[in-house]
Amino acid sequence: MDELIDIITPEGKPTGKTALKSEAHKNGWFHATVHIWLFTANKKILLQKRAFTKEVFPGLWDISVAGHIGAGESVLSAAKREVFEEIGLELKEKEFIKIGTTIQNISHKNGIQDNEFHHVFIVELKVPVEKLKMQAEEVAGLQLFDLTVLKNTKNLENVLLPRFHEYYVSVYDEIIKALS
Repeated sequence: MDELIDIITPEGKPTGKTALKSEAHKNGWFHATVHIWLFTANKKILLQKRAFTKEVFPGLWDISVAGHIGAGESVLSAAKREVFEEIGLELKEKEFIKIGTTIQNISHKNGIQDNEFHHVFIVELKVPVEKLKMQAEEVAGLQLFDLTVLKNTKNLENVLLPRFHEYYVSVYDEIIKALS
């Protein structure tokens, strides 16, 4: 789905300009996204199988929930909205634990240029996966994996992408801290 987003500088500062997401991806303009990793008290991580119609990484297991921050939208509002849209879960702002911001620069074979600032959160999942409602356009499946999947990406096929191994390990470390 194309949406209006704020364009930021390579340093993450507002430019005052907005564009459609498709334009930002075509032109390589920097913009902001949210990554929300949902974990359970018994050391499981919820992964989302991306819809097979997605333009990048179709059908791969990925972050619990992720999405673009809309033009004029706050980071936390976007995080709450994306979780509700993609998996039907309503969360309160206080449930989100921000663990950092990462920058990603990826040129995809289909011409999409992802220059993104990811605002990364962890949230404890307190409802059974069966209660979640998948948004068909975005999500092909939801499954709980052992949390160690975040550290073992190099040994698994079609479960997360090995090139983001360091990022996944940092998320693992933050979840372990939150569970302590």
